[in-house]
Amino acid sequence: MEEFFLSVVVFLLAHVIPPAPPVRTKLIALMGRRIYLLAYSALSIGLLTWMILAAQRAPYIGLWVASEWQWWVTIILMPFALWLVLAGLFEPNPLSISLRKKDVNIPLGLSARVTRHPVLWGFLLWALTHLIPNGDVVALVLFGGVIMLAIVGFVVVDRRTKKRLGEEQWHRLAAGTHLIPFIALFRGKTKLVFTGQTWLWISVSLVIYLWILFGAHADYLGVDPLAGVGV
Repeated sequence: MEEFFLSVVVFLLAHVIPPAPPVRTKLIALMGRRIYLLAYSALSIGLLTWMILAAQRAPYIGLWVASEWQWWVTIILMPFALWLVLAGLFEPNPLSISLRKKDVNIPLGLSARVTRHPVLWGFLLWALTHLIPNGDVVALVLFGGVIMLAIVGFVVVDRRTKKRLGEEQWHRLAAGTHLIPFIALFRGKTKLVFTGQTWLWISVSLVIYLWILFGAHADYLGVDPLAGVGV
């Protein structure tokens, strides 16, 4: 359990210290924005992986027993969560986390039309759909912590982006999307636009999802996600 709590503390510190405005500004000036984002993404993924592996080694303290429907929630929603993360990182979106250049003149990608913060929502859904069937203390700390970080991220990223773009330009761009997924589409503020890049990330996400579902999850994490639904 000590290793797990240490991994949680390090993960949280990594999401508090480097993104802090004074530290972030110096790192971007030293490394450049793109290298900073790539390095920070690699650090986050590495620490998240450590935290997950440490959670598997921690003692099991049960809180609830999962029913079959809870496993189905994970299986059904994970393709969407994975797509939000991948498409969000590589499609145009000057309003949130993205590895693309923050060009306000490029139309928003499909993921940014679905929600203003696709990457954060992707991680939030990943954590939520994994928390639902994993009813133990370690899962609650692990996935609950990621959910809280994503929610705080909504506020922090919006505040940082408004400062960078200015209130007027931020509101102009944000008018074509919404924090809550699909709200802008339902209100007619935007529309679905499918490009070659859109289909690329849908295809990549689907391939990775099927690879994880039918082998990688069991092989590398020791848990078969299909076992809970009797497949």
